[in-house]
Amino acid sequence: MPVPRVAEPVHPSPLLGRGVELVGDHEQVLLDVTPELVAAQIAEHGAPLAFERAGPRANSWLQDGRFTAGIVTCGGLCPGLNNVIRALVLSLWHHYGCRKILGYRYGYQGMSRRHRVAEPYRLDPTLVDGIHEDGGTILGSSRGPQDLDDLCETLAGDDVQVLFTVGGDGTLRGARALVERLAARGQRVAVVGVPKTIDNDIQWVSRSFGFTTAVAEADRILTAAHKEAEAAHHGVGLVKLMGRHAGFIAASATLASADVNFCLVPEIDVELDGPRGFLPALRHRLEQRGHALVVVAEGFGQDRLRREFAHDSANENSQDRSGNAKLIDCGPWLRDAIRSWFAERRLPVDVKYIDPSYIIRSVPATSLDAAFCLALGQHAVHAAMAGRTDVMIGHWNEVFTHVPLAMVTHGRRRLEPHSALWQRVLEATGQASHFHSLEHPTPSEPPEPR
Repeated sequence: MPVPRVAEPVHPSPLLGRGVELVGDHEQVLLDVTPELVAAQIAEHGAPLAFERAGPRANSWLQDGRFTAGIVTCGGLCPGLNNVIRALVLSLWHHYGCRKILGYRYGYQGMSRRHRVAEPYRLDPTLVDGIHEDGGTILGSSRGPQDLDDLCETLAGDDVQVLFTVGGDGTLRGARALVERLAARGQRVAVVGVPKTIDNDIQWVSRSFGFTTAVAEADRILTAAHKEAEAAHHGVGLVKLMGRHAGFIAASATLASADVNFCLVPEIDVELDGPRGFLPALRHRLEQRGHALVVVAEGFGQDRLRREFAHDSANENSQDRSGNAKLIDCGPWLRDAIRSWFAERRLPVDVKYIDPSYIIRSVPATSLDAAFCLALGQHAVHAAMAGRTDVMIGHWNEVFTHVPLAMVTHGRRRLEPHSALWQRVLEATGQASHFHSLEHPTPSEPPEPR
């Protein structure tokens, strides 16, 4: 996949002679590794589809240290943000001699001279020392677009030649729009994205930073919810996890826990009532084992919820500042639906509802995520110094890659219902057999109250 360049790298890299393994521009990473798919791509395109491999190059488009870099973090919090900031700063400072690194505060808003609420930080190794041990981002964050010409004027006024945008799909869309406006104005700025989404739903990234930490933290919470459910007669632990459009956290936490009985995700529509419904299956589980643990992703059942709450003007066509449709909170709705359904049948149920989303978002990165963040930051700096722009650092087939932003901003990665991951979830929870076995249910009805 060809990657745009802001300029040709003509200066010898300061990494030459340091024993660093350099990557050639010809080195690629296959999009697919299945022989049949590779053969089909060769037949259609004359060559297999492949990404440019990320890594340090022999030449740079900027001379050693004679440039200004900017860093901005946008969107919701995610474990590892500080790790990425630190990796960017240390790589710029120690590998390429950059001594002017601006950390724009509170997202794209901080890049706007009209709307900023704080001046940018001058980042250096001393300032970022130890920040990787804390959650959140020292730069702050915000949502929503800003005037592109205003941002371009800020970059020109600050003499920025390299900008790193750390964020999710909205941030990356904004980065792409900024690249186009910079080009139209004749400004040469290398814009490199670092993919940040706790939901793991960015295209062409096998795993985004923060995801592993989120699953580990969710597993700890599921253990507590399971104990709460076990301690009550007909106890139900109901845990809502993050996942606006993709159920990767819910699915992976379910597998890590091994105690979850039902996993409900945005990609899989599940009826609540009826012969194959979730609620009869939950009743069956409680009658058989006396307790149940349910995981629901925050984006579950949104079509049903919009129909149910169509009369509520507060939920009609509402969007957040990033332009995403606001979700109707499925957690309390599902909690109340469980309670009401069992109450109508005079059946006991004790629902313990837990929503840990903001706690999970703000924890420090685990060791696995920390190492991943370090690599992402380093590769982002190498890409920018090699003159790449309009690009995101990806991770595909266990190799770091350069992914053109044009490929990233056309959709989201979602959990496939027929994927091996979802099949493992079905096997681990047994929920498929629950629903199937209740196609012709014969549970005894409770006696009429006296």
